[in-house]
Amino acid sequence: MVGGIGQAIGTALSGLTAQSKKLGVAASNIANAHTTGHLDKDELPHPYIALETVIVGSGDGSVRTSVVARDPGTVEAYDPDSPYADEDGMVGAPSVNIDEEMITTLQAAQAYKANAALIRTAKEMQEELREAINVKA
Repeated sequence: MVGGIGQAIGTALSGLTAQSKKLGVAASNIANAHTTGHLDKDELPHPYIALETVIVGSGDGSVRTSVVARDPGTVEAYDPDSPYADEDGMVGAPSVNIDEEMITTLQAAQAYKANAALIRTAKEMQEELREAINVKA
């Protein structure tokens, strides 16, 4: 039983880490949503390349999280007043939808809270088990 509780805590900790990364990526995307650059890959500055998290479950119930460039990470946007605009007024812009990123932050925050609550509950169960064993001894 104690191993099961320990595994539950480990699983929840991996969930906390995953949601923390997810929040960080969404925050970065929101902060850089208007960081444009040249369309030409050979010219600087480049636009911010939007990121996303990839969360993959592993056999033990935990998850592994990686941060990758979104595909596509940039899109063309019309901004003729930008110093980075080409002759048609186009710039490279991050492939970021603020509404979607805000939803991601809300979902990640709720999942983070759920994992934290699971850890608290598992620790309480572990303490109850220890007390029960000590009473019988």
